[in-house]
Amino acid sequence: MKRLKQNGFTLIELILVIVMLAILAVATYTVINPQKRFKENRNAQRRADVNAILNANYQYYVDNDGVIPSTIQENADCFSGATHTEICKSDIAGLTCTVAGYISLSDLTTNEKYLSAIPIDPTGESTYGTGYFVVKNVNSKLTVCAPSAEDTVISISR
Repeated sequence: MKRLKQNGFTLIELILVIVMLAILAVATYTVINPQKRFKENRNAQRRADVNAILNANYQYYVDNDGVIPSTIQENADCFSGATHTEICKSDIAGLTCTVAGYISLSDLTTNEKYLSAIPIDPTGESTYGTGYFVVKNVNSKLTVCAPSAEDTVISISR
């Protein structure tokens, strides 16, 4: 019986080529604009931190019969300069904030009930503050924001 010669690629060869192309595509995507990827990663961390701070405040609100931490000041929004609304960094060590002009959220970190530590902005540029701001409006609606967000506005209200 005469054997026919078949032309073509084996399944293994095809899979190897597809995997190599995928690796090249990922490498090219990362190399083309790494700064943009770093910005996106920092902003994703900021969104998660802002959400965690707001959720912890909300849990505190629920557990304390509609009372929010007394240190949160009333302001129009996070970005106006009427009052300083940045959250104090010293709360991370469980200490009460002693720096004037910063908001202490030690009620949230006491015994790690709501947060184990107040998150800090990924750039960590603020000396005494976390880089995150919190305000309440006249109806006690809370807004937490990250003014140092890159190329976007990160602000969540509840």
